[in-house]
Amino acid sequence: MSAAIEENWQRVVKFVQELLLDEEDGTVITPALISEKIDMVISMKSKWGENLDRESVIDELIRRNSQWIGQDTSLVSDVGHEDWLNSSRKQNWRYWQRYREWLEKKLSWKAIEALDKSSDSVLALLEDPARAGRWDRRGLVVGHVQSGKTGNYTGLICKAADAGYKIIIVLAGLHNNLRSQTQIRLEEGFLGYETLTDRDIKSLLGVGEIDSDKEIHPNCATNRSDKGDFSRRVARNLAVSPEERPWLFVVKKNKTVLRELLKWIQNHAADTNLAASHVLAESHDDLPKVKKIVTKLPLLIIDDEADHASVDTQEQVFDAEGNPDDEHLPTTINRLIRRILHSFSRSAYVGYTATPFANIFIHERGETRDEGPDLFPSSFIINLAAPSNYIGPSKVFGLMNQEGLRSGLPLVRLVDDYATEDGRNGWMPQQHKNGHRPIHNGTENLPPSIIKAIDSFVLACAVRRLDGQANEHCSMLVHVTRFNSVQKEVCRQVEEHIRHMRQRLHRNIEHEMILQRLKALWEEDFKPTSQAIRSIQPDQTSKGNVTWDDIQAALFDTISDIEIRMINGTAKDALDYDEHKGTGLKVIAIGGDKLARGLTLEGLCVSYFLRASKMYDTLMQMGRWFGYRPGYLDLCRLYTTEELSEWFGHIADAAEELREEFDLMVASGATPREYGLKVQSHPVLMVTSRLKMRAARDLLLSFSGKLLETVVFHKRTGILESNIAATLGLINSLGKPTEVNPERSTAKGKQRWNGFLWRDGVASQVIDFLEAYLTHPESYKVKSNLIAEFIRSMNDAGELNKWTVALIGGGDGGDFSLTKDIAVNMLIRKNNGRFDDRYSIGRLLSPRDEFIDTDAKTWEAALEKTQKAWKPDPARLREGKLQEPPEVPNGPAIREIRGYGANGIEPSRDRGLLLLYVLEPGQEGANLPEGTPPVVAFAVSFPGSNAGKQVLYKVNSVEWHQWEREYGPAE
Repeated sequence: MSAAIEENWQRVVKFVQELLLDEEDGTVITPALISEKIDMVISMKSKWGENLDRESVIDELIRRNSQWIGQDTSLVSDVGHEDWLNSSRKQNWRYWQRYREWLEKKLSWKAIEALDKSSDSVLALLEDPARAGRWDRRGLVVGHVQSGKTGNYTGLICKAADAGYKIIIVLAGLHNNLRSQTQIRLEEGFLGYETLTDRDIKSLLGVGEIDSDKEIHPNCATNRSDKGDFSRRVARNLAVSPEERPWLFVVKKNKTVLRELLKWIQNHAADTNLAASHVLAESHDDLPKVKKIVTKLPLLIIDDEADHASVDTQEQVFDAEGNPDDEHLPTTINRLIRRILHSFSRSAYVGYTATPFANIFIHERGETRDEGPDLFPSSFIINLAAPSNYIGPSKVFGLMNQEGLRSGLPLVRLVDDYATEDGRNGWMPQQHKNGHRPIHNGTENLPPSIIKAIDSFVLACAVRRLDGQANEHCSMLVHVTRFNSVQKEVCRQVEEHIRHMRQRLHRNIEHEMILQRLKALWEEDFKPTSQAIRSIQPDQTSKGNVTWDDIQAALFDTISDIEIRMINGTAKDALDYDEHKGTGLKVIAIGGDKLARGLTLEGLCVSYFLRASKMYDTLMQMGRWFGYRPGYLDLCRLYTTEELSEWFGHIADAAEELREEFDLMVASGATPREYGLKVQSHPVLMVTSRLKMRAARDLLLSFSGKLLETVVFHKRTGILESNIAATLGLINSLGKPTEVNPERSTAKGKQRWNGFLWRDGVASQVIDFLEAYLTHPESYKVKSNLIAEFIRSMNDAGELNKWTVALIGGGDGGDFSLTKDIAVNMLIRKNNGRFDDRYSIGRLLSPRDEFIDTDAKTWEAALEKTQKAWKPDPARLREGKLQEPPEVPNGPAIREIRGYGANGIEPSRDRGLLLLYVLEPGQEGANLPEGTPPVVAFAVSFPGSNAGKQVLYKVNSVEWHQWEREYGPAE
């Protein structure tokens, strides 16, 4: 498609979309109606209809009108804040208006309206840039990985410039390629012109083609080139005044760059000397001191990937009253960012990230004399809603339902041929070192799994070409090692493989095997997968009218377009998507850390991913395959290991729980500080970076308000029998059950359980059981000895002294008798993994089980709280069904009611709930050896508490290094 035809296509889509706004009932927007509107638009200017692909226009508008977007939620503190943003302040906002018009070419009206509303919400929580006096606002915007955060903060930048912010600094990652990518996007969305090395205007682009008036022409101190960052040379010739248009700085989080920027602020922008008592004391560091402040130019800092490099990882000391040590020395990047903020009397800081845990772990009272307050988002935390066409973790990997089954899209393909069976040798063993030579079956060849991944990419490119997307970018990610030397060898092997395919197809010599392999993949994988996904997300899939003969005819041209790029700190290759706008870049990108965060892979179709980190935030950021896949979702594939797929499933479930807790806190009017304390105690975050948790050797955990359930178990007979003995010891100590087959009334009717319940348990009995029970080392969330220690610490605070214990049966397994009077039907739980050392299930208990120790009044109060906090979230996949408000209370609400009370219900923080289950080992899905004893599992439901008690998890240096080997290094 030529540039002129592309421009006409965009105009027709834009005007037809505006005409469709008159249709109040979205259900009447049909292909026939859209075709009618196309005729109306073309009648205005017949040239727009020349070579117009009407079918693609109709497909695009059907797709846009099928989207829906949830609501953002916010935790806010209004301390020191003055409301200011109203309609009168928004008149004649030209930066935003031209950005909005530019977005209309590619986004639906629903998406643009959501962005308008969302960026308004963020801006309103900052201060009016015209407000006099000193002010400082700090917030965090939490999005989803690859969900459009850059577009959101570009909108915020446009509105902030319209409102009167004069200095806008964007902290754009650690690497030149990410900084350059961000610069280019801001050229399109804010600057309106291409920045070159001499900062002269060479050509208008993006919003500049809509409104190029020099009156609103923003200034920019950086440029798009690889070396276009802020530097001493730039600083030498740069001066600003309050009368000038806003200045944009797009800079790396780099010590040298930020030091030069701080020096320039102090030497050229600052206009008022600080009082002697406020001047930074000279210290042993080599960073510029804050001696003057800027009073005439309000500052906005946008911190992209705010959890990466910006967080102070040095542990700060606090006294008994909670006052920070004001001589604490933060890490360098954190120190420089804070000194830049400290150099302005009026400043705002907004962090953007998809993994906010490091930011939440920042101490809310952290402060030093030289740098001022730490970067804790004390003013607000906004949770962005993703649109329905966003493909995130819960869609790719699914969410666990109460039957222990996942509902993810069928896009994941498990690989196991990258290493030998013992995991120590082969093409890419997990523990390989720098200099490793990738060898498969004794030769320097690719294993079959990556060959299949490359074949999948070829098929995806071919189908997109045939579907009219020939000029769109198509990318494949190969992320198997962090070592540059090993990446180089992988790159060589992939290049050789593609060259081999290209030559065989071009010469029609020995090409039959390639065609046979591709045809089998098409028939056995692509056709059924596309059909399955089309039934779930029909608006995101390919057209479905491509045949194998069509693909075969397009294969040579498709493979000829594919390029191989190595993306790392030493490679000269770059993902120059911007230079291939007209034709689309078809690229296999091979890399490591540079591909792991922030960098967008345009049109990503296939990923081959072996990196072994299990850290929550690191894994999420490595997931470049999340994002938007309009018209080719069914062609996408993720080739990864069974273990990593399992971990991403854990992540999806944990993120779901955190969203539920966030929404509950929003509904109750909580502040960012209260949410910080909540997240800090989340047990799944044991696998995030200990450095970012501000305790390099000790881990402090709290389980208040949490549900802990065992989902990973030993297979060894001796251990399983020992756990049965521990359970029998507990049952015997409890005596006669209080209830048999307990029953509870709710507004929905009666809830009934098969099993036994004891109400008169005490903490010592539960602690004895937990200390006798052996959890599996891979049970990352539930460690019985830590739970026992936590209960002891809560006993010291007068809580969790009483316990309800329930043994729940009713499954489809056989009978199991603990004593002659205590017998239950065992539960059936499928083994989700093929691990030799453990039995791994998806979900243990039904959510209603936490209600077994409450009553109808508690049920109703918890359901009311659940429904009040609930909002439909398009980013979640609920088996293709429309999301309806919940009819049963969620676990966090039940635990909150139990801990804090509500609607006349007395809190019961002195009572915990222990749930016991027995799993059937002989069922086919369990895949356990014959003769394996029954598997005792447990869950503990802790009521919410303000006691603040934590259990200390000591990590010595040996175990620390073991954690790093197991879970990957800290970023």
